[in-house]
Amino acid sequence: MLKPLYDWILRRSQRPDAVWWLAGVSFAESSFFPLPPDIMLIPMCLADRQKLWRYTNICALASLVGGLLGYAIGYYLFESIGRMVIDAYGAQDSFAGFQHAFDTYGPWFLILKGVTPIPYKLLAIAAGFAKLDLTVFILCSIVARFSRFYMIAILLHFYGPQVQEIIEKRLMLVTTVMLVVVIGGLLSFKVF
Repeated sequence: MLKPLYDWILRRSQRPDAVWWLAGVSFAESSFFPLPPDIMLIPMCLADRQKLWRYTNICALASLVGGLLGYAIGYYLFESIGRMVIDAYGAQDSFAGFQHAFDTYGPWFLILKGVTPIPYKLLAIAAGFAKLDLTVFILCSIVARFSRFYMIAILLHFYGPQVQEIIEKRLMLVTTVMLVVVIGGLLSFKVF
């Protein structure tokens, strides 16, 4: 079901307006969209390595702003929209655990989980629902989102050609691994 959407997003990374699409996908992924912006970020960075840091910053900033929308959904619109997003990811059982984790670990929970492949929208919505202080949420989100995307950028910066070869030769394998990582992140999400 996600493969056609994945292919559609990947094609957007080759367009002249790809930066806008990257920002849009990154924003949407932090609040409601199912696929991570890595799908666009990686090929765009590999295609023009001189713009790697620019693309990474755009991706992280858009993700941060999208996280604010996710937080607002959890804070103001949980019953109408937030619950629907949580249900779509099958994270109903984990939601009480998130509230407890935010109460117990506060900012550290958001930072640690925000760097993992767990869909950030779930963390943002849970933070809003748990009424985590907005300033704390923003600061933790800056650390988490920039760390996550900068880790990718650093790998691409140092190992770009090798990563590009793997992606070109084994696109289906890379896609499968990304989906396994996302699903694994969701399963670890249920543990908390």
